[in-house]
Amino acid sequence: MSEWLVIWGVAQGVGILVKPILEELAVDGAKDLVKDFFKDSLKNVLFFGEKDPRQVAAGKAITKFVELVEQQLKIGGLSPEQRKLYIKDVKQFINNKSVKEILGKAFESDRESLDAELLEQTWDQLDLTPLPTRFKWQTIANQYLAEVQEILFDSKDLRDILSAQNLDSIQKNTQETAGIIPAFDLRQYQEALCERYSNLNLSSVDPNTYDYREKLKVWEIFIFQDVRSIYESFLPQAYEIPKEHQRRLQDSNQLDAIDLENLEKYRRGYFSQPIVSVLDVINDKQKYPYIVILGDPGSGKSTLLQYLALNWARSPLNSVTSQPIPLLIELRTYIRSGESGHCKNFLEFFHQSPGSICHLNQHQLQEQLKAGDAVVMFDGLDEIFDSGKREDVITAIHRFTNEYPRVRVIVTSRIIGYKPQRLQDAEFHHFILQDLNAEQIQDFVRRWHELTFTDAVEKARIRDRMKRALAYSSTIRDLAGNPLLLTIMAILNRGQELPRDRAELYNQASRVLLYQWDVERSLVEDSRLDPKTIDAKDKQEMLRRVAYKMQAAPEGLAGNIISAEDLENTLTAYLKNKDFDRPKERAKLIINQLRTRNFILCYLGADTYGFVHRTFLEYFCASEVVERFQKTQEISLEELKTDVFGKHWDDESWQEVLCLIAGLIAVKFTGEVIEFLIEQDGAAQKFSNLFLAAKCLNEVRERKEIAGVESQLLERLKELTKYDLNDYTFRDTKNINLVREIRTQALGAVAATWKDDPKTLPWLKQCAQSDDNSAVRRAAVQEIARGWKDDPETLPWFKQCAQSDDNSAVRQTAVQELVRGWKDDPETLPWLKQCAQSDDNSAVRCAAVQELARGWKNDLTIFQCLCDIAINDPFELQSNFQDNPRKAALEIMVKQYSDRPQTLEILRDRFANDPDKQVRNFSLKQLAKLIRETII
Repeated sequence: MSEWLVIWGVAQGVGILVKPILEELAVDGAKDLVKDFFKDSLKNVLFFGEKDPRQVAAGKAITKFVELVEQQLKIGGLSPEQRKLYIKDVKQFINNKSVKEILGKAFESDRESLDAELLEQTWDQLDLTPLPTRFKWQTIANQYLAEVQEILFDSKDLRDILSAQNLDSIQKNTQETAGIIPAFDLRQYQEALCERYSNLNLSSVDPNTYDYREKLKVWEIFIFQDVRSIYESFLPQAYEIPKEHQRRLQDSNQLDAIDLENLEKYRRGYFSQPIVSVLDVINDKQKYPYIVILGDPGSGKSTLLQYLALNWARSPLNSVTSQPIPLLIELRTYIRSGESGHCKNFLEFFHQSPGSICHLNQHQLQEQLKAGDAVVMFDGLDEIFDSGKREDVITAIHRFTNEYPRVRVIVTSRIIGYKPQRLQDAEFHHFILQDLNAEQIQDFVRRWHELTFTDAVEKARIRDRMKRALAYSSTIRDLAGNPLLLTIMAILNRGQELPRDRAELYNQASRVLLYQWDVERSLVEDSRLDPKTIDAKDKQEMLRRVAYKMQAAPEGLAGNIISAEDLENTLTAYLKNKDFDRPKERAKLIINQLRTRNFILCYLGADTYGFVHRTFLEYFCASEVVERFQKTQEISLEELKTDVFGKHWDDESWQEVLCLIAGLIAVKFTGEVIEFLIEQDGAAQKFSNLFLAAKCLNEVRERKEIAGVESQLLERLKELTKYDLNDYTFRDTKNINLVREIRTQALGAVAATWKDDPKTLPWLKQCAQSDDNSAVRRAAVQEIARGWKDDPETLPWFKQCAQSDDNSAVRQTAVQELVRGWKDDPETLPWLKQCAQSDDNSAVRCAAVQELARGWKNDLTIFQCLCDIAINDPFELQSNFQDNPRKAALEIMVKQYSDRPQTLEILRDRFANDPDKQVRNFSLKQLAKLIRETII
């Protein structure tokens, strides 16, 4: 008996019900199980081994079924003692002959679902103890079917039988469709891929008349993004939502269990994973044969797969016949084909499905797969909205890797709602697409304007306007990290001034995204409803109300979450107020469509929704406040000041909302709000009231109307650049840092808010040269570099500052900013080399060394300069080792020039001869690293 329990996994099983129920079945070796379980499948197969694999499989299946039943009892809120009371009932239930037959049907090769309703009816007919109201038979049926598929394909004997049955099915299907048997025409397949995916699809992004179709191809604009490997099944986006919702997702089996108490440990583990190019991952088939690429909506998952397919399709056929064929399967199309009876598996999909862009003979395709001459890409696992069908597809993908182990497989999915565990168990490596970084964004901006403008002057003007917007606004930079939103931004940038008009940017971007939100289609499909149009204005107004409802919740704006019930009630109230027919049914249809759309609002699992990007939550929340203040006048000016700004000026999650409100209301009201903020006592909050007031003022185009308030704010901020405390000493690090933070933030606020004031630049130069705080002086240097780069006097001033300022920290900052802002100036490189070798301060020399390596990595003269510094730099032993130019030069040589013999020689020399013990130890570590990497 105990041997069977071990084989079935009961010895390792968790839960209260499993062991007492399975012990009875194990007494006679589960002989009756085969007869009842495999009544319709695998019943006529003879096995001569020591143990019939059907008995093994049936016992494992019942073990999993009982575990799932107990999981539902637990979700239903029953305690361990209460769950024990169900042992007798569950035992009677699974011994029922009809129940065994239902459970056995999961072993049929073409089985896609189980009759959960019949299971529920049988429980009731047996007059067993009533189940909790949250008990879901359908969930058990879906998960059980997936578990059985795993059991089947973990058994080689049963897998061989099923493979034989599958081949018979293929042959039968081919005979039934005889007459037109598809060829295996790769040239035709190449053409189909190019026709389907070549043009960057902007029809839903830019519904205006501007025509990009002949100008923009995917390969011209595509940028390989970076990825980071997931850590211990941790998906950071899923854990940024409130903890209560995380628990709901776990309880409903929509999020893999992670010890929430150790969440910070998992977060640190994830962010410690290296960021690498997705291209490096894709090119390393040996290390990563099976890959899952996860990303937010619009992050470029589908475009990545399309680019890979096009790269093959655009190559001459004679040069790609020896390369793996890219088989791209859009899973939403595959599921639709399966539901309509056009295919039962992936090979049939390519062979005969109307959804396949080109039919390929499945017999020849199977030969390719057996040889490993294909890369199969499954796009959009998240677009299978039925959880049972999604589990079926995951099982099918796992089975596919078992049947064709030499084939490269790539799967994509959005992050929220995805559970890594099953494909991790199938040896899939998981990676999360990272937002575009600053360099990638600039590359996109350059390419976009080169491809979409012909007039050189207009191209430069529009491009530079977008660059300024990205440099100025952190919110716009955050949006730009998403490729789709960056594309929308580039389109909208043609006709508006950013970032001051960013509220209009968000307004137009939301209109573009809502263009995809085709509410009418779902309404027209429901003949009971009057097809009255829900237009863009209605959609935006509904979203404003949703955002306002969300910000009033306990989590507020930080939560970005709303329950399905609250969402339905909010939409219903709006539709009812606008006299739409059957408002509740309309609201339900809209919410149902939201589950199948990825933008603006998206489904978060466990009957909850949230805005896809936080920016839209902030924008719609601000718009609703403005609507209630200016149009419906539900909010008075006093309430706007005290209840909106007064309650939230020190709440970081509200900062952007308040700035947007300030930019959307009339100037005179903005002036009163700023005056209210100035009057607040913000000392305990690091004067965030004044810094918010500066941001609000920056939203105002015409400031003459509030000139008095503007002057008052400027005076207060300049006073803060001299802020000090009377009760701290040179050892009081906390207060020293506080003073530095407030002073530099105040200086930055003045530079940003009064950039167009002719008095600002002279004031900043004075701060840079004579302020008594070195942090303020450095901050002033940085602000001048970033805000006044195009001023003809700025470059000479910087050179003088970098060469002769009496403060080494200021010189160091000037060196860094000079290289980053004027790298292409012909005098910069010679001057920087001289600075790296002869400045009298080691920190300045060290900064110059690092900038040389960063800016001129491919310059042949840099290596020799580094060698000279590594040997000859006169570093003072008493100085901070982190500022040691010799150490910096050695580190760069190992990182960038490890293939040069001289690097190894100098490391050995420094280890043996350097007068500084720290340099000798550092050289030893670098030697070990270099030798280890060489051996590997």
